[in-house]
Amino acid sequence: MELLYYIGFANLLGFVLMGLDKKRARNNQWRIPERTLWGVSILGGAIGSYIGMNTFRHKTKHNSFRIGMPLLILVHVVLYGYFFMS
Repeated sequence: MELLYYIGFANLLGFVLMGLDKKRARNNQWRIPERTLWGVSILGGAIGSYIGMNTFRHKTKHNSFRIGMPLLILVHVVLYGYFFMS
């Protein structure tokens, strides 16, 4: 059950960070480093980050995000399936 809370929080955080970084980019403010965006995604927030990318139209022209995020989601789905099936 704790894993579900963790996954939910990580995805919510990924979504919020994408929106916040987009807002900061528009206002020429300090930006959230890509390393942080990727870190949250790798640690379980890839789905939320991907939804945030498309909702806020942020990082969609970066191949590393456009291609890497769906691949990371695939890895997470396989891992989630493994943990929930065992």
